[in-house]
Amino acid sequence: MPRRRFTILVALFVTVVINYLDRTNISIAAIDLARDLSLTKIEMGIVFSAFAWTYSLFQIPGGLLADRVRPRLLYPLLLTLWSIATIVQGMAGTLIMLVVCRVLVGVFEAPSYPINNRVVTSWFPERERAGAIAFYTSGQYLGLAFLAPLLVAFQAEFGWRALFYACGAVGIVWAWIWHILYRDPDQDARLTEPERRAMAAGGALIDWADRHDGGSAAKAAKAPALSGLSVALSSRKLWGVYLGQFCIGTVSIFFLTWFPTYLVESRGIEFAKVGFIASAPFLAAFCGILLSGTLSDWMVRRGVDQGLARKAPVLIGIALSTSMVSAIYAETDLQVMVIMSLAFFGNGLASITWIFISLLAPRNHIGLVGGVFNFIGGLSAVVTPLVIGLLIEGSNFTPALIYMCVVTLIGIFAYTVLVGKIERVPAPSCN
Repeated sequence: MPRRRFTILVALFVTVVINYLDRTNISIAAIDLARDLSLTKIEMGIVFSAFAWTYSLFQIPGGLLADRVRPRLLYPLLLTLWSIATIVQGMAGTLIMLVVCRVLVGVFEAPSYPINNRVVTSWFPERERAGAIAFYTSGQYLGLAFLAPLLVAFQAEFGWRALFYACGAVGIVWAWIWHILYRDPDQDARLTEPERRAMAAGGALIDWADRHDGGSAAKAAKAPALSGLSVALSSRKLWGVYLGQFCIGTVSIFFLTWFPTYLVESRGIEFAKVGFIASAPFLAAFCGILLSGTLSDWMVRRGVDQGLARKAPVLIGIALSTSMVSAIYAETDLQVMVIMSLAFFGNGLASITWIFISLLAPRNHIGLVGGVFNFIGGLSAVVTPLVIGLLIEGSNFTPALIYMCVVTLIGIFAYTVLVGKIERVPAPSCN
């Protein structure tokens, strides 16, 4: 991989780490926070869910924004705003203030994954795209795997409020660094012309100015938003990946919200040990993501059918995620760690699903379709924390584990029956 593209990919990776740090630090703070603010399980479910209310709602506007504003400008602005909301979160003294802060973090993080997909689609040929998506997506797992013990130790030393202050400060610093590092391919002076031609020949959509400033593809880019939305909502293939993303997200959200509480209250593990035990599933998910992207791209380069190469890791991963229900019968901490690591490894294996947006969405509506995709996937972050909060009986998480197993089985149906052959959905006519 040319050095410049590798730099862009590393920058995306770091951004994803910070993105997930600010949306999931609440899971580390939850136990002390709930005690200090006297919050019930249902109220904590509301707090966990609040981020996703606006994160999901703003996916479609965020996708449209990602299609129209360059990532060099849009990402630093969003990073700064959600980081400020994270800092204010540490000042919360009531449930309402905490929920408002979580809602604001959701608003400003909403366009982030459509932006990520826009960057990868611009910089990477199709044959390398799954690996690139897997690499930056792995940041949500690898970062938390290594940071979880540090976050637990930091909170134990300085308290949950300081945890939010520190996370917000990191985001503000990185916003400045991103603005310095990033350029689109059509504006990057460090990218050679042969590299641009090779990227374009491989399917990278480097013609940003052409698509948005009146060039040959500008008419397609200016297709009415309602027309694009009609295609995004009427395609069976796209609904297959939307539903599948909801199901995959259900497992992810459990690990990103309730998992530390599950370890402490249901399994009786000391909070001081939670960071290390919780890091194992995140490391497993990281391995799953890297294996998935590498294997999928390797199969494509070997001439394997596109549908099989892209779907196989996802279907195998979803099937492995169902293993988490067996934690009901686990007797030791080690058994729980192994079972949950296997389930989250499967979730990581299934998490290259953004590749389907690159391959299926109309070329002039990738951001919009990505927004719909992330909106429906994001609904899992609205539903899952609330459902688990309602299903928990005292400290018994058994009904919650069964619920997640059933949802993952629905995900298998979505990819096997609804998605069908991998081919790009036709763009709406622009008359």
